[in-house]
Amino acid sequence: MTNHDTLQILNTEFETTYPQAVLQWAAETYGDRLAVVTSFQPTGIVTLHMLSEIAPKTPVLTLDTGLLFPETYAVMDELERRLNLNLIWVRPAQTVAQQAETEGANLWEREPDRCCNLRKTIPLKNALAGYDAWITGLRRDQSAGRRGVPIVSWDAKYNNVKLSPLANWTEEMVWTYIHAHELPYNTLHDQNYPSIGCYPCTQPAAPDALDKRAGRWSGHEKTECGIHISQGELAS
Repeated sequence: MTNHDTLQILNTEFETTYPQAVLQWAAETYGDRLAVVTSFQPTGIVTLHMLSEIAPKTPVLTLDTGLLFPETYAVMDELERRLNLNLIWVRPAQTVAQQAETEGANLWEREPDRCCNLRKTIPLKNALAGYDAWITGLRRDQSAGRRGVPIVSWDAKYNNVKLSPLANWTEEMVWTYIHAHELPYNTLHDQNYPSIGCYPCTQPAAPDALDKRAGRWSGHEKTECGIHISQGELAS
């Protein structure tokens, strides 16, 4: 286990280095006990491209809730082929139809926290049980709630080390990288979807929206699915 003091030292060091150096350190430190978790948002795509040149066999975990946009599945398939990803699909215990039988139809409308917990948080927790560290696509400029995201930290929720190599990057830097390397991305981003999740809970945002997660869970006081929230803050 990486202790708190070591993590603090690493954070200080990583603030002034490149994301590739963070990824290189993670690959050398954790080897096959390292995974990247992505929903194939722009930051995740940049991370996957960098990692494909550093540690191409790294397991790539992605949550298939059964409620993703067709465009999301399309970019997943394209990047899996192009980068030869070691892609692992993480799915809930129940299909959408089975969940409707036990929880009632359209749970996401009535209890979005519970729906996210069943279809995202619990499956990911089970999947991450076999890894000592995981890589995320969190950035500080994505929302007010993410402004303090560290590059490396201990994740008590999943009992492992959590890495956000692009935490101090901006949206402009991410898109510059994507275009420079001619990487595919979800075409919904061109239709004012700054952040893309499940289709029942994702809407386009105003073109001038400052919150990069605008359009998620419209009508609810909810900004996160629960994956990046401590257990005490998450409704069951």
